Amino acid sequence: MIRPDLSLPIPETIDAAHFIGIGGSGMSGLARMFLARGIRVSGSDRADSPGLRELEALGATVYVGHDAANLADDVDTVIHTGAIWPENPEFVLAKERRLHVIHRSQALHWLIGSHRLVSVAGAHGKTTSTGMIVTGLTAMGENPTFVNGGVIAALGVSSAPGSDDLFVIEADESDGTFLLYDTSIALITNVDPDHLDHYGSRDAFDAAFAQFANEAREAVVISSDDLGAVAVRERITHPNVITFGQATDANVRLHDVASNASGVSFTITVGEQSVSAHMPVAGVHNALNAAGAAAVLVALGHDLEAAVRSLEGFGGTARRFELHDTIGGVSVYDDYAHHPTEVDAALAAARTVVGSGRIIALHQPHTYSRTQLMHREFAEVLENRADHTIVLDVYGAREDPVEGVTGELVSNDFADPSNVHFVADWQAAADYAAQVAQDGDFIVTLGCGNVNLIIPQVLEALAARAK
Repeated sequence: MIRPDLSLPIPETIDAAHFIGIGGSGMSGLARMFLARGIRVSGSDRADSPGLRELEALGATVYVGHDAANLADDVDTVIHTGAIWPENPEFVLAKERRLHVIHRSQALHWLIGSHRLVSVAGAHGKTTSTGMIVTGLTAMGENPTFVNGGVIAALGVSSAPGSDDLFVIEADESDGTFLLYDTSIALITNVDPDHLDHYGSRDAFDAAFAQFANEAREAVVISSDDLGAVAVRERITHPNVITFGQATDANVRLHDVASNASGVSFTITVGEQSVSAHMPVAGVHNALNAAGAAAVLVALGHDLEAAVRSLEGFGGTARRFELHDTIGGVSVYDDYAHHPTEVDAALAAARTVVGSGRIIALHQPHTYSRTQLMHREFAEVLENRADHTIVLDVYGAREDPVEGVTGELVSNDFADPSNVHFVADWQAAADYAAQVAQDGDFIVTLGCGNVNLIIPQVLEALAARAK
């Protein structure tokens, strides 16, 4: 893994940019924005994907696989993720050629320029909350620029240039780069301890969030319910803090929440004004995200009723409880959840929709460090929330394998071994999921690695069973 060096200079002008890891959700959104600016874009990724083909259709030159030959002579700036190795041949050549080599967060900083910035941070809910804010602003007639970590269903893209002064981003706290931006309004969805491999301690993690909040130019919007956020709130000295959530003393209070197959209904109250709404996405966590988004919209100067009404058109984001197909009465969903809290929220939302059916979780642990640290928490949540769990092996991402750390660590922690099945082979896992599933059940893939790529195999196995 390459740690971002935020001391490196960011070029004033960029004419030709090469993206190492261009296929990722965040990087592809950045590349799309660079293309919209008229900048020549090239990039590589380790595997082909629809995202690569979409960028190619927009004019980017894309490569499958990393090779020094991918770096054209006219490239002046190389943009990389933290998930590549220092030995990456394109990264090495760029350094040898003394090109501007910057982290993706610095490229985003370059794009933002002097715009009025809304930055959304938090261990969970960033992509959804960012999508809600952008959906709401658009519904109210504004035209913000935005870069999100996932495709916003109502808009069909994860990023787009706008004509207004407002810029909305999903800010990444995982490596501290959310402190790079000159934020006007900061939204903190929650402060659940994660990425301690970067921060080293919970105290340092909390301190970074407090710094992010205190440096906001206009306002800080922060959860009143999340225990981590409540602790960070005590460190915040900003003069304009707006709390949101179900706590009775929240400035933007959420109540009367009901989730079912049609979505989630709720009421938001600010002072003496209350507005009720319904969104076509299930889960109490989505109502909480909506309260945070509404608080941001109000902080931007919008009327509460208009703000809440504008959120009713939010249809979700890609890989957030996303329905792929229903075959033989079995519905197959995908969710990006990769932390116990996220898994809990995703499966709780699924439970409100599945009715009398069962939930079969197909869980891919993400990174060896997180699996080693949290395997017991994953097992507890999965056993409590799902009717049956299939555990795949660990998706290592940027990390080298750790001896003894496999998906079996999670499955071994189940109190009832009959509730779980560890299957390292994907085809065997897909076949087993289809075998276990019954009419009315949900199969939900869980993880932020490549577990979504197993879905075609699951659907094929369900179709074969239905014949």
